[in-house]
Amino acid sequence: MANMAPRHFLTLLDFTPSELAQLTTRAIELKSMHHQGQVFEPLKNKVLGMIFEKSSTRTRVSFEAGIAQLGGAGIFLSSKDTQLGRGEPIEDSARVLSRMCDIIMIRTFGHDIVENFAANSRVPVINALTDDYHPCQLIADMQTFQEHRGSIQGKTVVWVGDGNNMCHSYINAARQFDFKLVVNCPAGFDPMPQLMAANKDRVTIVRDSKEAAKGAHMLVTDVWASMGQEEEQKEREKVFKDYQVNPALMDLAEPDAIFMHCLPAHRGEEISHDMMDDPRAVVWDEAENRLHAQKALMEFLLKQTHS
Repeated sequence: MANMAPRHFLTLLDFTPSELAQLTTRAIELKSMHHQGQVFEPLKNKVLGMIFEKSSTRTRVSFEAGIAQLGGAGIFLSSKDTQLGRGEPIEDSARVLSRMCDIIMIRTFGHDIVENFAANSRVPVINALTDDYHPCQLIADMQTFQEHRGSIQGKTVVWVGDGNNMCHSYINAARQFDFKLVVNCPAGFDPMPQLMAANKDRVTIVRDSKEAAKGAHMLVTDVWASMGQEEEQKEREKVFKDYQVNPALMDLAEPDAIFMHCLPAHRGEEISHDMMDDPRAVVWDEAENRLHAQKALMEFLLKQTHS
């Protein structure tokens, strides 16, 4: 049967602000049901195709556990098993896999790869990280903020470090969840200029960390060298040495500020050794919430397809 065109989740801008709010609320509900031991299997017999061209711990486990808990099954395809665009054009892979799977998640390099795949897929496609965006992490982060502090609307978030894919998704989140974002990055590591320009009403760059932290309700950071940038590690250590989140920096933020990190964390680099154990850090809840946020996302996308 020919479905209507499927919805995809490639960036946060693919959903309306009210859909995103609905998603985080649903993630909190699903988490509570799971903690109470409720069996809830709306995706029975559904198959999630999981394409990984970059390695992953949290993304793989959260998606695979998530689809299993919802009654479906996940098929893990690493770059050893399948190579997007090498040997077979991306469009062909999309056409074939989307006839066999009910929903597909992709973690890859170029953002154009997921866009091309989605354009040729007959089922929903989820971006599980590209070089440009990481929207799944943001749903979990927004869920975590909501659980700990209520609505993020009108609050101030400080991104410390590289203007990378996580930073880009934070810029989109500032727009969709209506908060202010301060990007605290060294010169030469700014986020995409077009993204900054499109959101200049709510996103600013502040070079000095102590200055940036003032008035913040949340500080968030990521590793200095992302996957694929390991050879730049030494160089980056020099540039980023003043961009570390530690309890002293947190002390400059609002008294009820919280700290997030998408993990894996390099203690002694972007965070101090003691930061993860600081009572203001909510990283373990944030990590667990990837599971619940992605369950809410899969449920939402598959409902759309069949409604």
